[in-house]
Amino acid sequence: MKRRLFIASSALAALAPVGARAQVADLNDAINKAGRQRMLSQRASKAYLALVQKVEPRSAQQVLDRSVALFERQLGELKAFAPTPTLRATYDGLDGAWRAFRTELADAAPGREAAARVVALDAAVLALAHQGTAQYEAASGRPVGRLVNIAGRQRMLSQRMAKCYLAAAMQIDPAGSTAEIAKARTEFLAALELLRNAPEATAQIRQELVLADAQWMFFNRGLQRLDGAGASPALMSDVFVSSENLLAIMDRVTGLYAEIKT
Repeated sequence: MKRRLFIASSALAALAPVGARAQVADLNDAINKAGRQRMLSQRASKAYLALVQKVEPRSAQQVLDRSVALFERQLGELKAFAPTPTLRATYDGLDGAWRAFRTELADAAPGREAAARVVALDAAVLALAHQGTAQYEAASGRPVGRLVNIAGRQRMLSQRMAKCYLAAAMQIDPAGSTAEIAKARTEFLAALELLRNAPEATAQIRQELVLADAQWMFFNRGLQRLDGAGASPALMSDVFVSSENLLAIMDRVTGLYAEIKT
């Protein structure tokens, strides 16, 4: 248990905004950060659902606070860097969707009804964040930009699966949540193979993907034990912690692809 919590704490620290770049460096960095906004929409919802169900409450509060802070900082950076009116319009729209989502996340007394609203609102944030990522990839026009986008999307899928698990445990659209987990699982595994076999994949990237495979096995084992409202606190905790660990690995992979300048 101590080992598991230590790993989770390390994952939290890896994604904390402290010490990260204050501005967007180039288009690869823009794709990385834009894609991270997708993940943060799902991670914030996951943390909120965990708090409602008293799953890893201390870590969940840290995840929520850091996700909100990082999203807001990166939103400002991406808006300032946006090279076209189309991109600026996307981020203006994202700003509005984020404000509504953030307001719901700030509910001082989270409950099931509020949790359902949070899950509904994160969809608009995710859609616009994905749109911005695709637009930045198109502006790049380089094959590595696509790989940064794909690797970055893995981060979002890890958080989306965990969020849907916790939503199903609360009976928030359980059938839809279960279907989303199955869809995300298929997409995640296909993308792992693509990233592993890409000509641009370095030895370091492949090494990180081996770690992702191992963490995926643990995470997926938890996902497969979903039993609706019968999910135990221990199972929900395992899914929460393993999703953080998988996220940290995929964030490193995305950063490594973003550093490729060819």
